Parts: sequence; structure tokens; C-alpha cells
Amino acid sequence: MKILLIFLTFYLISAAVRCFSVTGYSGGSVLVDSGKLWFSANVKYMAKLPEWRRIINDKKHDKWINEGRYTLFSNDNGELMIFIRELNTQDAGSYRIGVEGQWFIDMTLNVEEGSCCKVSRRVMVNIGETANFGCEYSYNYINDPKIIFKEEKDSIEMIYSIWNEEERFSISDDKHKNIFSVRITAVTPDDGGVYLFGVWINRHSFSYSIINTVHLHIITKVGVSRVSGSSGGSLMIKCEHPQYKTKPKYICKASDGCSERKNPGVQGEWMENGDVSLYDDTRAGVLMVFFRELKAADAGTYRCGVKVSDYTESFTELQLSVTHDEKYPKTVTESVYLGGEVNITCQIPEEHEVHFCKEDDNHICQTIISSKVREMSGSSERNEERVVTVSISNVSVRDAGVYWCGAETRDTYLTFISLNTKIQLNLIMPPVVGHEGESAEIICSYDSIYKSKPKSLCKGKCSTRDRNPLSETVREEKETKTGRLTLNDDITAGVFTGTITGLTARDAGKYWCAVTLETELNYLYTHLIIIMNEDVFRKPTVRCITLSNKQN
Repeated sequence: MKILLIFLTFYLISAAVRCFSVTGYSGGSVLVDSGKLWFSANVKYMAKLPEWRRIINDKKHDKWINEGRYTLFSNDNGELMIFIRELNTQDAGSYRIGVEGQWFIDMTLNVEEGSCCKVSRRVMVNIGETANFGCEYSYNYINDPKIIFKEEKDSIEMIYSIWNEEERFSISDDKHKNIFSVRITAVTPDDGGVYLFGVWINRHSFSYSIINTVHLHIITKVGVSRVSGSSGGSLMIKCEHPQYKTKPKYICKASDGCSERKNPGVQGEWMENGDVSLYDDTRAGVLMVFFRELKAADAGTYRCGVKVSDYTESFTELQLSVTHDEKYPKTVTESVYLGGEVNITCQIPEEHEVHFCKEDDNHICQTIISSKVREMSGSSERNEERVVTVSISNVSVRDAGVYWCGAETRDTYLTFISLNTKIQLNLIMPPVVGHEGESAEIICSYDSIYKSKPKSLCKGKCSTRDRNPLSETVREEKETKTGRLTLNDDITAGVFTGTITGLTARDAGKYWCAVTLETELNYLYTHLIIIMNEDVFRKPTVRCITLSNKQN
């Protein structure tokens, strides 16, 4: 946004009130030097006449008073300055500004329409590099000196002019194009902020300047890393910022201009943001980014960064490639009896560490830290990959679910975990035997974290579309009954029971215990065997289905 800066000096006779007028442009700003002392101990005010609408109302401050677009502050000479931002035509009119018990002045503000002041620029420069920006001005101002101001916390300081030159700042004036260029060399984090660039115009006892506003952001690239993931697989990225643990962190796609910055929004909690989930670990200073299902469109260059201040950032550049491999992602199903042991194998590149994790309710793959899980020695089938076996012993209902296996790569400030093998771990209970015409109970244990979730029992295929008519749902501490099936949930014991009465040969088969989350989790199964009455006194006949390690 360009701004019209008006720098005024008044020569007032003692006890006289000076009335003056200034002109600004719509979308611009005005800055006025009152020529009067600040008087820290006295209250200040600013009102619009003739209705005496108070804008700044009897406030006292050592150096700076701000109300919306209106600011009064003390300059280095201890004089009161008036700054009005983002002018519009409704701002035109008369104002009275004063220090109670000391002085007041009347100012008439004219606001004109113009094309000079509509655009504000945002410039990002790497630390140590050179910042360049150009400012267009009117032909009438060709011979006027050019100036640079910077907004500080409690002031607006002139940092460059022909009377006050600074070594790293320079201005070049192209009078043929009516553009002057500003150059700041070897930028540092302290250079970040809001700059006002303009021309100084002497008219009678006043000075006017047309100013261009630039928001200068200083960014520090701490390194570059490369990572590859499989299309359809998952990818976890851990970005480390140990010196900025509590600062807000983000990831953005630099190849798209970082137009969309993804951040958790909260700290210490997984949050979904589009097609990724994010977690800001303020204890370790780590931002975790989880791509649930990689796509070809995810490939590109990313910035994994931290906002150090309003105008300074630090980031690591991440170059992500997404490969298509017919072998990956691979999905396998493993089944194991409660209390037993299961061995899970997966292949990873030879030079990488193995990573084994389990999906939580939010489908985030969390690292497993358990004495029941151990990595067995890997073997190399060929130079590129090795086979790794992970063993889980003394299996309980908590161990059922979805696991991922993949390769972990450690870089200076980043850790990459490419997950390419999905393992569905199902639990098996001993078969249940019932007699024709009688009843049978199928008892399903579950983890305490699911006590408030709806549970169900289903037979055969257990997707919603193919659900068997015997399926029924029970909710916390309630009993449901449909036909011959009754479900009862005992949350104290952590079991729900399905009772089937009037057993027939058609009831034999595979039954799944399920918990309803965002999608249904079928975690435990058994087989119901029916002994028919006509066979009791003859050669025994058992009706059942073959035990299988694969889910139907």
C-alpha cells in the first residue's frame, strides 16, 4: 500500500492556536509533526469536529497511543506526531489534537481519490541476501529527495535520507520512469518489519511525501532434504525446531508459492488440515506431519518452518518425490490367538532403519513402545532391500488393529518415515460349540478405551453393505434384542456377549466382534460349531466352516 506521508513543522507563537490543512489520498496515510512537546505526564486527545467525536480519549502513555487507524507518538525530539493509516473519503474533515493543560491544534484533513496508494507489498528475502523494491512517484516530484521510514514498536523512524544515510541502505532514482529503487544489502533478522518509502516535498512551511509500504519478511533456510514415498502409502515427517519449542510451526508447498500454510492451530493435539494431519510437540520443539495416503499431486518442494516473529521465519526445504511401485503399498492380514505370538515381516531399503507403528483412532500411525514388541534380525535378499521381522508376544485385545511397517531416514533437522506395508492384525478366540435348538454365547473382550463405543456382532462378511441379518449393535451398558440374537455390554468387565437362541445348522460359521469408530473395526473372531440332534445317536456329524487366517 502506498501512503501519502505529510511531515509538518509548525512555528507557533506562544498562546496562539494554529489551524492548518493537510491532504492525503484514499488508501494512503498521513504523518504530521505537530511541532509541540509530548508531555508524558499529561493526557492526550484527538477529536473530529464539529461533532466532537472522540477518537483518542484522554489517554496517557510514555511514547505511543493507538486507537485503530489513529496513532499519536513521540519522536526522538520529544515532539508529538500524528499518524492516520488507510485513509478513506469519510476521514475528511476537521480534527482537534491536544495535550490537556498544555496546548491544542486544529487540523483540516482533505482526502482525494488517487491510484498511488492502493497496493501494499509483501517481500520475502533470505537472511544475508539483498532486498530490492521499487517505488513509483509523480513526475512533479522528480527533483525532490527520497526517504525511507520504518515502523518500530512505539515509533516511526526515518532510517535513510540524503541527510541521514545508512551503510546498507541505498536509493537509486530513475527519473525517466519516475521510479526510485531501494536496496538493502546483507539483511539480518532485525531488518524484518514495515517500511515506508517516499519523496520529500517542500511547500511553504510544510513537507509532503508519497510513500510505498513494504512488509519485509526475513527467512532463514537451515537446510535441504530429499525424501521419497510410495503412491498410496503413508508418510510421516518430523521437523525439528528445538530452539523455538513454543513458536507456531507450519508446512507449506513452496512449489505452489506457499499460498496455503498448514498448521495444527493448537499445540499438543493431532489436528486434520486438508489431506494431512499435524501435531505440534512443544516439549520437543517438533512439528509432525502425517500424509495419510500419498498421491502423485503431493510431490513437490515444501517448507517445514517456524514463525520466529511477525517478520522472521526459519525453515527446512523438503523435496518430496512420490513413486509408483506395483509392490507397494502392500496389504497383508495376520491372525493370532489371544495370548499367542505373531511374527510380522516387511521389506525395507538396506540403508534405512525399520519403523513399525500402529494406527490410532484418528488413523495416525503412532510409534510402538512396548516390551511385547521386538525387532528380530533382518536378512538381506539382495543388495537393495532387507527383510525385517517384528514379533508381538502375549497378544491381547489391545493389540488388534492396523499396523504399518516402513523405512525411517534421519537428516540433520528432519526425520522421514515412509510406510509401505499395511498389516491388519486380527485375533482369534477358541471355537464355540452349541447344540441344535439350544443357545450359544459368543463373548467378546475389548479394550477399556472402547467402553463408550457402539459394539456389534456380525457373521461372515462384515462390511456395512454385506452385513448378515443376524448382526445387531449394542451401546454402552444397554441390552438389545432382535429375533433370536441378544447383545449385552458389560463395561465393568470389558466384554460384550452375543446370545443366539434356537440354534440351527445355518447359524454355524465365522463371527466377528466389532467396535464402531469412524469406520468399523472388526478385531476379534471365532467359529460357531453346531452339533445336530439327529446325529447324536448316530455317527457324530459336526457342521462348521474351515478355520482360516484370512478375513472373508
